[in-house]
Amino acid sequence: MSFIGRLTAGAMALAAGCAGASAAQAQTKIEFFFPVPVEGKLAREMTRLVKVYNEGQKEVEVTAVYTGNYDETKLKAQAAAKAGKPPAVVLMSANFNVDLKLSGDIMSLEPFLKADGATREKFLGDFWPALHANATVDGELYGVPFHNSTPLLYYNIEHFKQAGLDPDKPPRTWAELVDAAKKLTRRDGDKVERYGFTMPAGYDYLGWLMSALAMSNGGRYFNQDYGGEVYYDTPSMLGAVRFVDDLIHKHKVMQPGVVEAGGVSTSFFAGKASMMLLSTGSLSFIRENMKSPYNVGFVPRNVRNAVPIGGASLVMFKGQSEASQQAGWKFAKWLSSTETLGGWSRFTGYFSPRRSVYDTAEMKDFIAKNPDAKVALDQLVFAQPWFATYQTVAVRKALEDEVQAVMNGKKKPDAAVRDAQKKADELLKPYVDQTALKLP
Repeated sequence: MSFIGRLTAGAMALAAGCAGASAAQAQTKIEFFFPVPVEGKLAREMTRLVKVYNEGQKEVEVTAVYTGNYDETKLKAQAAAKAGKPPAVVLMSANFNVDLKLSGDIMSLEPFLKADGATREKFLGDFWPALHANATVDGELYGVPFHNSTPLLYYNIEHFKQAGLDPDKPPRTWAELVDAAKKLTRRDGDKVERYGFTMPAGYDYLGWLMSALAMSNGGRYFNQDYGGEVYYDTPSMLGAVRFVDDLIHKHKVMQPGVVEAGGVSTSFFAGKASMMLLSTGSLSFIRENMKSPYNVGFVPRNVRNAVPIGGASLVMFKGQSEASQQAGWKFAKWLSSTETLGGWSRFTGYFSPRRSVYDTAEMKDFIAKNPDAKVALDQLVFAQPWFATYQTVAVRKALEDEVQAVMNGKKKPDAAVRDAQKKADELLKPYVDQTALKLP
C-alpha cells in the first residue's frame, strides 16, 4: 500500500475510532430518585427494573437512588435541585405535585406530549379516572401515575370465626367495626392480650387515614381546586377524630399511643391485633408474611363509602439539559408502560394506574389466584383525590400532631381540630395572601 493509501486508511480508522468514542459519549446519564414508603423488598426490585432498562437500550443510563420515604424524597430532591444537581426523574408522592409546581421545582409534561403527537386527554385515557386530579395541576400534566393505593381493612379470618363473626362479611360501617372490635379484643384482667383493631399513626400515614375517615364521614379534607384551604375544624373531621379517640379510650379496642406502620403489621402477624387499616401497597408484604388466613375489605363508612387515592407519580425536575429532559421522558414512559406497571403491581400489591394492565393474561391469572388484589380496584368507584396543598407536608403535620395528642390521651378531639385548623391556616396564609382578590 502506498503512503497516501496508508494515510487514508489511517485517517479512516481514526475517524471510525472518533465516531465510536462520540457514540459512547452520546449516552445520556441521568439520576432517578425513588422512595419505598411501605414494607417489603421494593427497593431491590426497583433497582432491578432500572438495570433491565439500562441493559435494554444504549441511549440512556439511569442511576437509581433510593431516597427513603415520601417526605424524605421530596426534601432530598429539592435539596439536590437547589445545589444545581436536580434529578431528572423522581418517583414522588402524588399529592406533592401542587406544592412542587407552586415552588417552581417540577416541569409541565405537556411539551413532551405535544412532541409525541399526543394530548393530555389521550395520554391519561388509559389511567383510572380517579387518578387524573393528582396527576394534573391547573389543567396541565405534571405527573405520570406509577403506583397507586387506597387504604384497606385487613382482618384475621381465624379470629373472626373464634369471635362468632362471619369472615365473608367484614365490617361495613363504623358501628359494625366497633361491634366487631369489641368481640375480637381479648383481655386477661386489665391486660389486653389482643386488640380488635389497629392503624398506623406515624407521619404521612396518619394524615392519609384521617382523610379516609373524614371522607367516609361525609366530609372533604381539602379544597381540591385551591391549594390554600383545608377542612380540619369541621363536623366531619371532628367526627373522625372522635371515632379514633373512642376506639382507644372509650371502647378500649385499639392500642393507645402512636404506632408506626411496622408495629401495626407486626401486631397483625403475631395475632395481637385482629383488624388493621393499611395500604393496598402492603398486600404483597402481608401475603408473604401472614401465617394465618386473612382477607381484606373496604374502609368502613359512617355516612358514605369514600377513600383517598395514595401512591406515587413520576415527575421531572427543572434545571435539566435538553438531553437529560429527553432521556428522563423516555425512561418515564418505559417505567409507566403496561408491561412494567403490571409486573410492579403483582410484585408490590399496589394497583396499577393503567387500566390496560388488567386486560393482560398475566394480570387476569394473578387476580384469579389472589382475589385480595381486586378489592382496591372495586373501591376505586368511591376514590377521591389525595390531599394536595401549598406546604403540603407541614399542613398535613398540623393535623397529625393534634391527632397524635388525642391518641396519647393528652388532648380532646374538639380542641385538637381547632388547633390543627389554626396552625394550618397560618401555614397557608402566604399562598392565600398571594391569591386572594384585592379590589382597589
